[in-house]
Amino acid sequence: MQLTRCTDYALRVLIYAGMHEQRLVTIPEIAQAFGISYNHLVKVVHRLASAGYLESTRGKHGGIRLGRPPQAIGLGEVVRHMEIHLAIAECFDAHTCSCRITTACLLRQVLREAALAFHEVLNRYTLANLLENRSSLQDLLLPSPQSPASVSGTPT
Repeated sequence: MQLTRCTDYALRVLIYAGMHEQRLVTIPEIAQAFGISYNHLVKVVHRLASAGYLESTRGKHGGIRLGRPPQAIGLGEVVRHMEIHLAIAECFDAHTCSCRITTACLLRQVLREAALAFHEVLNRYTLANLLENRSSLQDLLLPSPQSPASVSGTPT
């Protein structure tokens, strides 16, 4: 099973906001930290805020922060909220399924069981679990210091 980019980004936004609970963070800041699209993040942040995972403040000094404590944000809940279609295979969507053996196929039950196991594992974890190595995450996401030559525009 592969998560959509939207869900991947949602989890990254929550991790980043959780790492900086003491202040508001901005979408451009998150986009730069992860090297991902600002435009995608705007949509993701909107969905997370609409669901109460984030609080957003508009204006010159605005930004986002967690809407709940990290231990109250379940990973399974976030994934289910962000994934519009959880169909693991074509046969899980009756409207688009064109497989001829769907009614007799036993693979569907195996895949359903696998999907349930996937969600059961996610349900055991919260955002707090993902923040246990906060200092290592911060080391990786802090902007790398630029050398004086690269700051001035002189090639090194």
